[in-house]
Amino acid sequence: AGIETLGYEVAMDVKAKYGKFPEAIIVTHAGGGNVTGTARGLLKAGAESTEVIASSVDLTGLHMASDLDFNRKSFTTGHTGFGFPFATWPDRADVPRNAARALRYMNRYVTVTQGEVFYVTEMLAQLEGIERGPAGNCSLAAAVSIAKEMPDDNIIVVQETEYTGAGKHPTAQLTFAKKQGIEIYRGDPKENIPGRKIVIPEQPNQIKSSKKSLNATAYGKSILIQGAGADVGGTVDKAIKFFGIPALIENAQFIEC
Repeated sequence: AGIETLGYEVAMDVKAKYGKFPEAIIVTHAGGGNVTGTARGLLKAGAESTEVIASSVDLTGLHMASDLDFNRKSFTTGHTGFGFPFATWPDRADVPRNAARALRYMNRYVTVTQGEVFYVTEMLAQLEGIERGPAGNCSLAAAVSIAKEMPDDNIIVVQETEYTGAGKHPTAQLTFAKKQGIEIYRGDPKENIPGRKIVIPEQPNQIKSSKKSLNATAYGKSILIQGAGADVGGTVDKAIKFFGIPALIENAQFIEC
């Protein structure tokens, strides 16, 4: 993602053109490199007041270690299957000291549905003639929602370096989803169920990002419950007692995600 240089250039370009730093920059989040590089660059440029908003596609309920679930997610990156664990308790960090580094720089973390991202992907193609892989439009989908909350003179930068092609065209993705038995229709995106339903909005005003808690250790929660299994009934409190480590995480906050 160009550590520091990318965010620095964004900040300076916006200031040169509009006379101020952007009020917010929305970055698609998976492993955290893009968020980290952008945020550090903003700080180097002096854009300390710019809000860094991370955005992921909500794939709640799909396990990334499952071949069946993996083929039903329709997104190769920019989703919560990577976003949550890498922001809370990553198990695959190459450098342990970098664990959860993106969490340090997020002012806000939001999610959008699969259908909302597909809608925005087609919208961008129709209005601007730009075709991008759906995962690359996750931050744009969030921006469509967040822009409605902000004053008209505020500046939002949509930052995403997602490459195009590689079979990521939305038509191919939706066709594959249908072959997997996933229901696809136009309607209220709140009805979207990852792996079962992809609901594409009928109007842009239906796009609504969902804010997530930055105090969550959802990944740690899943490890505890999966490890304890049926022996403790699958609850957080019983899992903590089962493992005998209440002192370690008694103050941890858990959310469903």
